[in-house]
Amino acid sequence: MLRGGADPRQITAPMAATVAHVAAAAGQAVRAGQVLLIVEAMKMEHELRAAADGCVLEVRVRAGELVAEGDVLVRLDSQPIAAVAQAAAPAPEVAAVRSDLRQVLERQAFTLDAARAGAIAKRHALGLRSARENIADLCDLGSFVEYGALAVAAQSERRSHDDLVANTPADGIVTGIGAVHGTRVLVMAYDATVLAGTQGMRGHEKTDRMLAIALEQRLPVVLFAEGGGGRPGDTDIPMVAGLHLETFARFARLSGRVPVLSIVAGRCFAGNAALAGCSDLIIATQGSNLGMGGPAMIEGGGLGAYKPEQVGPSDVQAANGVIDVLVADEAEAVAVARRVLSFFEGRTDGWRCADQQSLRDAVPLQRTRSYDMRAVMPLIADSDSLLELRPAFGKAVLTALARIEGRPVALLASNPMHLGGAIDPDAADKAARFMQLADAHALPLVSLIDTPGFMVGPEVETRAQVRHAGRMFVVAARLRVPIVSVVLRKGYGLGAVAMSGGGFHATVATGAWPSAEFGAMGLEGAVRLGYRKELEAPAEGAERDALYRELVDRQYERGKAIRMAEALEIDAVIDPATTREWLSNVLDAARSGEPRDRFIDPW
Repeated sequence: MLRGGADPRQITAPMAATVAHVAAAAGQAVRAGQVLLIVEAMKMEHELRAAADGCVLEVRVRAGELVAEGDVLVRLDSQPIAAVAQAAAPAPEVAAVRSDLRQVLERQAFTLDAARAGAIAKRHALGLRSARENIADLCDLGSFVEYGALAVAAQSERRSHDDLVANTPADGIVTGIGAVHGTRVLVMAYDATVLAGTQGMRGHEKTDRMLAIALEQRLPVVLFAEGGGGRPGDTDIPMVAGLHLETFARFARLSGRVPVLSIVAGRCFAGNAALAGCSDLIIATQGSNLGMGGPAMIEGGGLGAYKPEQVGPSDVQAANGVIDVLVADEAEAVAVARRVLSFFEGRTDGWRCADQQSLRDAVPLQRTRSYDMRAVMPLIADSDSLLELRPAFGKAVLTALARIEGRPVALLASNPMHLGGAIDPDAADKAARFMQLADAHALPLVSLIDTPGFMVGPEVETRAQVRHAGRMFVVAARLRVPIVSVVLRKGYGLGAVAMSGGGFHATVATGAWPSAEFGAMGLEGAVRLGYRKELEAPAEGAERDALYRELVDRQYERGKAIRMAEALEIDAVIDPATTREWLSNVLDAARSGEPRDRFIDPW
């Protein structure tokens, strides 16, 4: 829209053009902004409007006439009498919605939950939420920008357009970018109310587009993964098997580059499960089922008929380590996802902690008495910051995200309540992958050690213990984040070495509580092995038993934390009540690791 020249009493041609329409006539009263002429140039129409209230004195052109830039087209009297101005006042009009805008608004309405009340009611009856409800809960208010909302399933050869619009909104996956705690996050949510949350061809196109943006912009990704896998019914896009799709490679390529979380509720099978399995962390509800093939695929493979609830139930997937955090429902899952994302956002202020004096009594005086490491970890971490991962799997070690004086850390700990803290194959895998997670996302690794070493014996060797133990050493050797170790009690053998990242000097600092004891192996075993001849010399009985106790006591005295510090095998013996302060000071002095392009092993 153009107005006439600088003089409000004259309407001039802004360019060489053809007069397309004349809307003014001599003697006509006009208001400011009223269209007087329309001129056309280069196939575009330009409206010329009055700059002020007035009366038309002269119209110098007619429709179809060619004009040059600067030609005076209409002359106005800018000082109309009151009666003329009153006559020119247009009646107030109610703004009408343009037809093109109305069409878009009507179409957008079909994507909202309100347009599909029946489907949403069924969802709620199952105790589950819609995809859009979950996204609204995850993202900061009003921050979500959706991509591809108007997509429909590629099934126009078998269904009407109206049917597709009404029943396949967004092709069953809602995608976009929102904010969590003010940080931009890419969100993708399969919609189980649309064709069972299956992966359609246009859904794959949307997903690929979003994953490319996530990688380029380094955005954390949250995937609501519920759904039945690949969809066989799409007909509009010619293909045979669809195995050339890039979605899975693109999703996997994010590993180690950006935080990737999957939330699973309801049934998640096949392609949907494959994406979840590539995630850094899986947060799943107690009512979820997660498997690489659903009942139809299982039966089709001649493996029997099963109900969906029998395939990958949450208790199975939590115990075997597939699920990292098991929660009650989707609301808790979203809350946990927000917590997890906060650990990747840097240091915070305003932290609190428990009374640190209680740490002095955390380890029993009786050295053979067990204690609960899960009670120690929250005391060392900032209050309400600890989030344990895979608690039901690899129970000999505990892994958690936490904060210490506001700094996010990856907390690795022995669990003396299980196998005395001896590291078995599952625990080794759990610890090694946790180290990768910490390294990829620049979280310092804090290790709390109380282990007799790696689990030994014929049974554990049938489970490839040698290779699983090796994972801890190989992964730790490539870490760039700082490692800080504190030995609470037993620091024995190769297990203690592995928990310290490869050795007590592989850390930026290794400290110990006064209750700590050290040895190349369990001290009783070391005495029996190293002093076999001496123990065989006395006759079996009281004399031999007394010699054994004397040798063991001598080993304990030699392996005390103070003796280790005197020999410079560890860096400090610390008052347990100062553990947080010591850890924080050590990490302040350490070079912070930078995020690196290194994939995180899915297992």
